[in-house]
Amino acid sequence: MRITVFTSNQPRHVALIERLARVSTEVIAVQECNTLLPGKVKDFFGKSQVMQDYFSRVISAERVVFGPPRVSPSNVRTMSMKMGDLSLLELHDLREAMSADAYVVFGASYIKGPLIDELVCRRAMNVHMGVSPWYRGSSTNFWAMYDKRPEFVGATIHLLSRGLDSGDMLCHAFPNPASVDPFEFGMLAVKAAHESLERLLLAGSWKSISTVPQDRSHQIRYTRNADFTDEVASEYLSRVPTPDQLHQTLKQVDRSRFQNIAAIV
Repeated sequence: MRITVFTSNQPRHVALIERLARVSTEVIAVQECNTLLPGKVKDFFGKSQVMQDYFSRVISAERVVFGPPRVSPSNVRTMSMKMGDLSLLELHDLREAMSADAYVVFGASYIKGPLIDELVCRRAMNVHMGVSPWYRGSSTNFWAMYDKRPEFVGATIHLLSRGLDSGDMLCHAFPNPASVDPFEFGMLAVKAAHESLERLLLAGSWKSISTVPQDRSHQIRYTRNADFTDEVASEYLSRVPTPDQLHQTLKQVDRSRFQNIAAIV
């Protein structure tokens, strides 16, 4: 099996590439790159002391769960570009990437134009870090924690669609309720998404599994990158729950409302 993944360059994205490389003969990784030091370097997020404080905890948690930045496995071929470039390319520039058996999107920029049409036709899967349709948009697991709703920290694997995070759903994935640092809990949600995706690919069930349309009436928040400000980050840092507080809240969660829960790690 040959897999093309449209993703980014942080350790969590490299970890997905590695997982895909274990279940396929070859991976084509189309990587849109951001700084490895968010908060310290102005990029997708701003540069400030508050952002440094916030992202130092994100980076620390990411390294605990996924390790440091590193080189991809030998059966991975990489095409690198700046974040946001993907939809500006001509389809013929991506011709090698568009000859795969399965297509995955995780952490790429908003895909539009001829490329989205091709990927929708090829039943590409999108890994949305957030529980749709309740939380959609940018940094959704952060906003679930900000809203004191850690039961909505998870992931949605859905068919890629022309609308953002709006495609028919294959499954939800969640981290196991545990007494852990909330930032690490968010990274464990990413790991659960990776495991769910691997199971779908190995079983081939993404081709035939019944999907569920997203019911927008359930939406709690739709967020954009601009909503995540210094003020919001500072407020959250002042009241981050302890591991025990997080665990006590999660022990009471009923997940029966969610779709085809495929992996809890």
